[in-house]
Amino acid sequence: MGGIIWIIIVGFIAGIIARFLSPGPNNPTGFILTTVLGIAGAFLATWVGQAIGHYGPEQGAGFITATIGALVVLFIWNRLVAARVISDPGNK
Repeated sequence: MGGIIWIIIVGFIAGIIARFLSPGPNNPTGFILTTVLGIAGAFLATWVGQAIGHYGPEQGAGFITATIGALVVLFIWNRLVAARVISDPGNK
């Protein structure tokens, strides 16, 4: 149970940092979307890190790599909104 709470905390902080570093009108807003953004970034960073041999099977991404992963996820989010593949949640 403590691991899940830690993932949520890391995800939320990584999501906040990513949103701060990449401000824009198409950013996901709110606690849940920010947390999901950070968690997705952490999973992406962990997956890439394990694929290239940087992390072992039981290791996960830290704050810095989770934030980088969240920035990549946020970039993809912004491109999908710009291409109108997904709708802008702030433009309802």
